[in-house]
Amino acid sequence: MFASRFSTRPFRKGLVVTSTALSFLFLGVSEANALQGSQPDTHTPPANALTYDDTFNLEFVASPQFIDKETVVYSRQSMDIMTDSRQSRLWQVNIKTGEHRPFIGLDENLSQATLSPNGKMVAYTKSVNGRAQLHLYYLDTMQSVRLTNTSETPRQLTWSHDSEALAFTLFTEEKQKPLFSAMPSKPKGAKWADNAKYIDSVQYRGDGRGYLREGFDQIYVLPVDGGTPRQLTKGHFPSGGTLSFSKDNDWIYFASPQREDYALNPLFSDIYKVNVSSGAVEQVTDIAGPESRPTLSPNGKYLAFTQLNDRKLSYQNGDLLVLELESGEITRLTSSLDRSLGKFVWRKDSRGLMFSYLDHGETKLATVNLTGKVKKLEVTLGGQAFGRPYTSGDFALSEKGDIVFTTAARTMPGDLALYRKGKSASKLTDLNSDALGHKALAQVQDLTVASSVDERPIDAWMALPPGFDSSKKYPLILEIHGGPHAAYGPHFAMEVQLMAAQGYVVVWSNPRGSSSYGEDFGNLIHHNYPSEDFNDLMDVVDAVVDKGFVDANNLFITGGSGGGVLTAWSIGKTDRFSAAVVAKPVINWVSFALTADAYPFFSQYWMADMPWNIADKLWKRSPLSLVGNVTTPTMLLTGEADYRTPISESEQYYQALKLQGIDAAMVRIPGASHGIASRPSRLIQKVGNIMAWFERYKKDEGGK
Repeated sequence: MFASRFSTRPFRKGLVVTSTALSFLFLGVSEANALQGSQPDTHTPPANALTYDDTFNLEFVASPQFIDKETVVYSRQSMDIMTDSRQSRLWQVNIKTGEHRPFIGLDENLSQATLSPNGKMVAYTKSVNGRAQLHLYYLDTMQSVRLTNTSETPRQLTWSHDSEALAFTLFTEEKQKPLFSAMPSKPKGAKWADNAKYIDSVQYRGDGRGYLREGFDQIYVLPVDGGTPRQLTKGHFPSGGTLSFSKDNDWIYFASPQREDYALNPLFSDIYKVNVSSGAVEQVTDIAGPESRPTLSPNGKYLAFTQLNDRKLSYQNGDLLVLELESGEITRLTSSLDRSLGKFVWRKDSRGLMFSYLDHGETKLATVNLTGKVKKLEVTLGGQAFGRPYTSGDFALSEKGDIVFTTAARTMPGDLALYRKGKSASKLTDLNSDALGHKALAQVQDLTVASSVDERPIDAWMALPPGFDSSKKYPLILEIHGGPHAAYGPHFAMEVQLMAAQGYVVVWSNPRGSSSYGEDFGNLIHHNYPSEDFNDLMDVVDAVVDKGFVDANNLFITGGSGGGVLTAWSIGKTDRFSAAVVAKPVINWVSFALTADAYPFFSQYWMADMPWNIADKLWKRSPLSLVGNVTTPTMLLTGEADYRTPISESEQYYQALKLQGIDAAMVRIPGASHGIASRPSRLIQKVGNIMAWFERYKKDEGGK
């Protein structure tokens, strides 16, 4: 089986394990059909199974923060079936009494809520006539006031320490003069074609944003008693990201490349500070590799920031550093951890920080003191990945050291929970029991599989259909994560739940190259992707089939982005799958390198040289090179506005499959960017089309 499974040419039939057990049987199937074995299985979900409509009933928590020692404000996000979008409202919960109620009336689509240092005001943005504007909410009088009337969205809202000013970033457009400006005047009433668009910038389009206007993020400051935002930074490069006022409020720390060729050097930035009065800019750090997210300690003596030792590897973990402002001494705090870092916050006493990090498919919390002593906490975050089981999570730290965090649950989106040292975590909210508590949900189980390549442990998980019976046979879906340097985990995922609700065992894993296992594991696919990650995935499938409750004649495979790459690669290596759905893939590394929005990054970090210099090497790793082997019925699925893995990649593969005479189809999602499931209806369309394709090719008991 091993040899035939991984052979590329010629293919041999009968690769998959043949089962002599009874065919897959789900609730509601008649005994007659089950025994005859000559008719396709009919799967009748239980009456309380999850349905596509349930997608609109989900709620999520985001952006928790303490506004006093006992009150947490968070963003309560829900799905609006009328606008097909997420709605965000601010709610509050008392960690002592458990009281849970709205924070700011019925206002919706509020975001970036940020408490003032004096505890009297909350700054936030709210949509006004289709544009997000900066507002203030006064806690004593419960009144709101609008502060801005900008054409762009204020971002990175940051308070001065005296609570008298707010700093933020705004995209600041720079009108570009046309190359050709001698067009004749158009006669009155004439209807001419639109003017040509002249492009000469490196970054000219972005996924989710389309073709970009000329301009850059710049830093502005505004007094809280109103007025006009005043621009502080200038230059033909971005100045933004995390902002932090100096203790005396005279300076604002920020990260910036401060070079006009920044777009061709995607991982380049240092820490600077800009004077609030004069706009003068001074450099603070100058370390090889990018620095970002400057954050001042409460006592004003230290500046924490992240820094990456850039070695041009496709997967690199950064560190948390601290700069003592008076002496200029820099201490690297987390180099011993070798994990991807997330959010970090200062302790109130300025003696250390708390941060999140990825570990074995989960988001964890740890503390570190100013000498670099890391202490891991027994807290797991999650619950914010809507569609697929990606790592996620957020937290907030109170002055007393209490931690509020978003929970990681297997059958529910995340809620808020409270952690206190020496005590068990306790839930503060229960947002989804009304929608999901009465539903028959898939149960998620852990797997650890030894790779056939080198015996490395590969983490995996499987969701068992509602009403699962281990004596029966079920079809299986292998769901592959994107990235490829990303991680799945044992988390709630609507797409997985919807698949399992239709009678499928769904399995997902973290093959080599995944994040959360350290740089060595991640870089096993450096300039070597795809490769043995395919073997890891097949080992996971084998491990589930060996359990005896999977119908080996009904194996299906799908994945998006990097998972789309591996899906297309896999069906070029084996014909064991009955059908495949290749979502938003890279099919040809040469064409991808020269059409993707982030082409300066991909060509420098994912490739050993410019694509025209190593075209032969890139072709050997391109799924298109194996299309001559494919016999699996394959559907392509991509957003029409995807600029990360452009739809031209899917079109190449679709046309190649058609030329091969393979049963192929293409689903194009109008208006969707790389994040197809950003709108609820698009998630439904995505999963619905995948399941319909698999149902078309599902075999009966006899494997026909």
